[in-house]
Amino acid sequence: MADVVIAGAGPNGLMLACELSLAGIKPLVLERLPERAAEQRANGLVGQVVRMLDRRGLHQRFSGSSEPPRPAPAFVFAAMPLDLSAIEDNPIYLMQMPQRRIEQVLEERAVELGVEIRQGHELVGLTQDDDAVAIDVAGPDGHYRLHARYLVGADGGHSPTRKLSGIGFPGVTKENVVSRLAHVTIASSLVDPATGGLDVPGYGVIPPFMHHRTERGVLAYAPFLDGRTVVSTMEWNSGGANGSALTLDELRASMRRVLGVDLPLDPPEGDGPHFMRRLTGGNTRLADRFRDRRVLLVGDAAHVHSAIGGPGLNLGMQDTVNLGWKLAAELQGWAPPGLLDSYEAERRPVARRVVMHTQAQSALLGPGGETTALRELFGELLREPRNIQHIADTMSGADIRYEMGTAATHPLIGRWAPDLLLDTGTGTVRLAELTANARPLLLDLTEGAELSENLSGWSHRVEVVSGRAEASATAILLRPDGYVAWASSSTHPDAQERRTLREALTTWFGPGAPQVSDGS
Repeated sequence: MADVVIAGAGPNGLMLACELSLAGIKPLVLERLPERAAEQRANGLVGQVVRMLDRRGLHQRFSGSSEPPRPAPAFVFAAMPLDLSAIEDNPIYLMQMPQRRIEQVLEERAVELGVEIRQGHELVGLTQDDDAVAIDVAGPDGHYRLHARYLVGADGGHSPTRKLSGIGFPGVTKENVVSRLAHVTIASSLVDPATGGLDVPGYGVIPPFMHHRTERGVLAYAPFLDGRTVVSTMEWNSGGANGSALTLDELRASMRRVLGVDLPLDPPEGDGPHFMRRLTGGNTRLADRFRDRRVLLVGDAAHVHSAIGGPGLNLGMQDTVNLGWKLAAELQGWAPPGLLDSYEAERRPVARRVVMHTQAQSALLGPGGETTALRELFGELLREPRNIQHIADTMSGADIRYEMGTAATHPLIGRWAPDLLLDTGTGTVRLAELTANARPLLLDLTEGAELSENLSGWSHRVEVVSGRAEASATAILLRPDGYVAWASSSTHPDAQERRTLREALTTWFGPGAPQVSDGS
């Protein structure tokens, strides 16, 4: 019997496989497709997920640089500019990369960790009881049955796992929006040398990598570093094309309606795969629960929403980092009561906020003069640094604060741990280097490293690193997902603080091991 079967080998399924492996559980991954899809979907990563990958030692693999990630100087909210240089704590991190490459890097890492991935094996049925899940699979050599202690659906918005387990997926479907997207070639003479934007004759400059709204629709222009150029439009009530494939002429006509002028487009050059895609309508849905006994959902299987602002992988991949260590703890028998249920309790509200802000952005992108007036007012609000910070935190996921169930009141508790540079006495190390193994971690920055004695019962489960750092706390207890379970700013923590530390250790990592007397 497998410990965990993961349905879906996209970024979310592969990231979960890596997390489970780091925690000592070797999952089996089933992927319906016989090989990685050529179709382009996501074009990169936005938000907290970039820093999360850094804390697993994966940022260098993705970026090709040994430098830590840096926040972006600017971004957009509903095609309105966000001047991120105006805020003190910029949480917007970006990484341009096609989804195909994201999956390739994560698959390579999963295989390194010993994960088995079965391509061309589709989940077609499931039943579960108190002890296991029976999974029916259609593979290249026919049908077979697997048994696993848990099944995780990372199989997308049309998730068979969700449907077969009977988990509801309430929400709304809109049919009046048509999006068109394609690889194209655009003459270099149309590229504005000062901004890198698209200088459209008779219209003006359209900035790169940002949605650009008119009263008739939305256009985006993305000249990627690998030489690919993608353009897209979004229109309301423009009609589809009776199910036929998107053509370059149809895309040109859509751009003419949005901009009011012609934009010369040619077919893409070079080797493919190239794509042209039309999407009619859109779904906003949130699973009514993320767990049904021994079946759990992550990513699009649990929530779908507009892609505006690029939140999909930021949300889904952080689902997996939240779930991985908790599921491993349950399987290994040391999970405290309620730990696995805390996955839904923590992540479903986060998904609800993503649904909220993507719906708000979609409304602000809509056509017509009334929406334009609302955008003018909203644009005035976005000149205030406090409002920029709020929007940036919301879009990136930096606003998350989990309930940690502790009497301690430090402002870091429940939040993503800040990036730190520690002097350990033998050298300098970044926090990201200490979290690559996905283990619980206590940073003891107190004088004389006084807190190590509190870890005597948890030393087999929680790592301790002492040293010095410029930080707002002298001690920080990190969960494997990078969130702070407990913190103190005392140079010499008193008995009450030590008690709350032990409570936090017990809440998240189980009771401490009994101490063995030396007989003296």
